[in-house]
Amino acid sequence: MARTNPLQFIQQVRAEAAKIVWPTRRETLITTAMVFALATLTAIFFALVDQIIRLGLTTILGLF
Repeated sequence: MARTNPLQFIQQVRAEAAKIVWPTRRETLITTAMVFALATLTAIFFALVDQIIRLGLTTILGLF
């Protein structure tokens, strides 16, 4: 592996850092809202599935 001197390394790091494209405020807010919405939907789904399984097990075990 080729070695670079510290000055070249710093220059390469700065060049790569300049290529970074940060999201806009709007993109960040939209993405955050989508994450919260999907997390809420997932929580509701699993809560419903849990209640259905609980009802089923309670019914089955209540027969005995």
